[in-house]
Amino acid sequence: MHHLPYNKRYVCCFIPAKLLPRDSDLRFTTNDTQRMMLITGAGGQLGRCFRELAPAFPDIPFLYTTSAELDITSRRAVSAYFKKNNIRWVLNCAAYTAVDKAESEPTRARAVNVTGAANLARACAQTGARMVHFSTDYVFHSKQNTPFREDDPTMPKSVYARTKLEGEKAVLKLLPSATIFRLSWVYANEGANFVNTMLRLGKEREELRVVCDQIGTPTYAPDLVDVVLQLIDNVEKGKIAATKLEGIWHFSNEGVCSWYDFACAIMEIAGLNCRVLPIETSEYPTPAKRPPFSVMNKGKIKAAFGLQVLHWRESLKKCLKLR
Repeated sequence: MHHLPYNKRYVCCFIPAKLLPRDSDLRFTTNDTQRMMLITGAGGQLGRCFRELAPAFPDIPFLYTTSAELDITSRRAVSAYFKKNNIRWVLNCAAYTAVDKAESEPTRARAVNVTGAANLARACAQTGARMVHFSTDYVFHSKQNTPFREDDPTMPKSVYARTKLEGEKAVLKLLPSATIFRLSWVYANEGANFVNTMLRLGKEREELRVVCDQIGTPTYAPDLVDVVLQLIDNVEKGKIAATKLEGIWHFSNEGVCSWYDFACAIMEIAGLNCRVLPIETSEYPTPAKRPPFSVMNKGKIKAAFGLQVLHWRESLKKCLKLR
């Protein structure tokens, strides 16, 4: 596991930004609990993980919103929410992630992934709040077969991937100080994800066919959430400059696998007697194109913050032990 432990705690506080240079370390203090950390998309897989790990940081006031509580696609709604609440950080977990459905709902996908992200970034720029935004490995779709770095050319080929890339660009244009994490194959203990789908089907069927020619790396959401909160904690405690978090970062667990390999590991570790057969993508056509190779290079974030990241099989074991 990385060097950043789960039991670090926030010391909540605020120093007016206008009194400090842009790259100063703004801090929470126990005397001012009005500066909130807003988690959008709190009803989704990633948002729920932030809520689950929040008790490890009891001194910080978190705000959690679902789409019913804050419509990020409405600039007016976002502006009003920021006026009502004193926001210090925004962690934007809200996203349209139905990859195939997005092909028939491009307007809806763009509203959340682009307009919504831009609305939050604009509000942060206007109020001095900081923003962490989450994107995807699907922005890469080429013949490259070595792990993608943050500055490698992007080539999205689905509505979902294009809107996520457009969202990245919109956020950085409006808020150059924003932090963007590109993630791959995210799963958690709960929610609609590949692991839970395989567990369900593995109990219902004797045999499954899973594509073997799409290569990437799984990301266990709690591992990511822990890293994000610890990095923010270090900023708030003055251990690292806030400016060091700016820009695009790649994160996933270690290792490489295909969806077939991932499925086999799930059955093996869960002790399910379901046979998994490899098939090619052409045998399982979907509305949206998936990249054949989307492994991301994590050298930048590991070198910058001294992270040690678990191999995907070890994190999968952690996840399945909680069942």
